[in-house]
Amino acid sequence: MSSRKRVIIITGLSGSGKSSAARALEDEGFFVVDNLPLALLPEFLGLVEQGVRFTSEVAVVIDIRNRGFLAGFEATLEEVRQAGYELEIFFFDASDEALIRRYSETRRRHPLALREGVAEGIRQERLLLAELRGQATAIIDSSRLTPHQLRDVVVRRVRGAGEALPLVVHLQSFGFRYGLPAESDLVMDVRFLPNPHFVPELQPLTGLDSRVRDYVLAHPETREFLERFEALFTFLLPQYRREGKSYLTVSIGCTGGQHRSVTIVETLRASFAEADVTLDVVHRDINKGQK
Repeated sequence: MSSRKRVIIITGLSGSGKSSAARALEDEGFFVVDNLPLALLPEFLGLVEQGVRFTSEVAVVIDIRNRGFLAGFEATLEEVRQAGYELEIFFFDASDEALIRRYSETRRRHPLALREGVAEGIRQERLLLAELRGQATAIIDSSRLTPHQLRDVVVRRVRGAGEALPLVVHLQSFGFRYGLPAESDLVMDVRFLPNPHFVPELQPLTGLDSRVRDYVLAHPETREFLERFEALFTFLLPQYRREGKSYLTVSIGCTGGQHRSVTIVETLRASFAEADVTLDVVHRDINKGQK
């Protein structure tokens, strides 16, 4: 084994992305074990040392499925450290709303939800894990991360140079007609730009069509807006990184979410791609006006 022996404990709330994180680390060459009783961790690492699996990087998923896993956890972790392992605790969290939605979509039962329901199970689990959360070396909130984004966050965390988590930018177009995206961190209204909807030959098209883009971008106010908006983000992105923000949702809206907002998002795509962020682009309402 190499001189650096690394152990990552993956823990946190049920439904917060621990399984996705475990798969990401396995893809990165970690020896990953799921649902290991914490008390067996020192013995397990000893077996790894003896050659059960030759590796210097180990990840174990330890959570509330083992109801007594918190008993003596401080002593167990100290034993691991004394054995020469570099120990990290990745605590995965998410909002109550996100967790409830995920359980509803998958129709799975929360491990602590008996008669009281999922919300009460989440509340109890937060209380039980509060002390462990306080000892985490990394807290990763997956509330607004897709599985792909979560994987990128985990990989960048373990393979980076100890810097802040990468900034995931969710850039989306939308139509005000269909409501403001509730998850938005920043919203920009581009309804002041010339509207292709009133040009008969452009009305049935979208901002993904070059003819619509050429029309929107040909106007001087569009070019000035893009210049000012890109300058704003040149300033903002380093500030968000310094603050430790891991994701940012930027919503660009026009009336129907078909022409102007789509054009602006597609134009901004290149700017964000050069800004060393993980970019996710979505056109929420692009097809809602199609007949």
